This record gives sequence, C-alpha cells and structure tokens, in this order.
Amino acid sequence: MGSDKKIILGVVGLIAVTIAILLTLPDNSTSTPDTLPWRITHPTPESTRIFGITLGETALAEAEKTFKEEAEISLFKPTDRDMGVEAFIEEVNFNGLKAKLVMTVAVPAEELTGMFNRGLRMNATGSGKRITLTPDDLDKVRKAPVASLTYLPNVRLEESVIVKRFGEPAERIRETKVNLTHWLYPQHGLDIILNPKEKPVLQYSTLQDFGALRAPLLANGEIVK
Repeated sequence: MGSDKKIILGVVGLIAVTIAILLTLPDNSTSTPDTLPWRITHPTPESTRIFGITLGETALAEAEKTFKEEAEISLFKPTDRDMGVEAFIEEVNFNGLKAKLVMTVAVPAEELTGMFNRGLRMNATGSGKRITLTPDDLDKVRKAPVASLTYLPNVRLEESVIVKRFGEPAERIRETKVNLTHWLYPQHGLDIILNPKEKPVLQYSTLQDFGALRAPLLANGEIVK
C-alpha cells in the first residue's frame, strides 16, 4: 500500500512538473479582442475592420505584419469569373483558435493583365489557372490594400454558437445545387457559409462590396427561414 501511494504521488508530481513546463513554453497565439472573429467594427460607414486590419485600406504588407506571417501570393484566373490576386496564410492562431486565411488584394484591373503576361509559372487547377508573380509584381501587390478576407477555422462551430457570437443573420440563403447555406450579415459585410458535414467559412467584405457578394447567391439559391 505504501509503495502504491509513492507511485501515485510520483505520477502526480510528474504531471505537475509537466504542466509547469508547458506553462513556460512560448505561446504563439495572439489573444486580443481585435482578433476575435466576431469582433467586427466599422471605422467609417462603408468600411469593415476585422483581425486588426481595415478592408479596402490596410496594405497587404501591413496585414502580414499584423498576422506575423508572410502570405503566399498568386494571381488566380478562374474559369467562371474575372481574375484577381489572392494571398494565402496557412495558419494563424487567434485566441487559441487556429485557422487559415485567404485575402483578396485590390489590384487595379488594368494591372492584372500585365502581371498575368509577366507570370513566372502557370499551374492549372480544377477551377482555373494560378500564376506565380515576378518579384517586382509581388512588391506591388504588397503595397495594395486587402479588399476582402476569408477565415477558415480548423474546428466546426455549432449554429447555436454562431448565433450567440454573431447574432441572428438578416438572411439565410441556401444554394440549390450544393448543400451550403449562407448566413448573411449585411450590417457587417459578413457571409458565414455552413455545411452540415464541414467546418464553416467566414467571408468578410466592405459594406459597399457586400451587394456584389449577395447577388449571385440569390441568382443560384433560395431564401430560407
């Protein structure tokens, strides 16, 4: 009995030491109110600020500093819409919640064709072509503002949690061809995409661009209660 007690005390002591070591390890997460996905503010009536960046104003280079990560930038030419520049970050850790980020960058349309023609490599994907940009064009992109942001958390969120954090959506639109439902928050420029079997996708845009996001959903879906 005495030896068993010593073993138990030894295990407890080892756990305590392990916990103490873990507590002293560096924490790579960013924990501030500004990095909560439901912390959406509007510095002006038309702008949206999320994760410490103001869409339509904050340059990509400044966003990279805020996220403490360098984005993977490429020009994407979809088969079904106009081409644009995307910046992808594999992982951010906000308040202990890991996620991926995809940002679209507001590069003037007249500059995109030149970037496409100067591209170093072209990779075909199932939905279009992805072009690797030259160093000079990458510098130009980093000086341009982030137009929209897509946040892809690594965990599933129950609808009750979404309602608690974001409130009830103004509209719910279900895409008829796929099993996706869009919860729309026009007052925040936010579209939360839900699939019963997948993790949610949160798309943030400026208020003035939100109509362009909503229009194709109505054309290819139906409003549900």
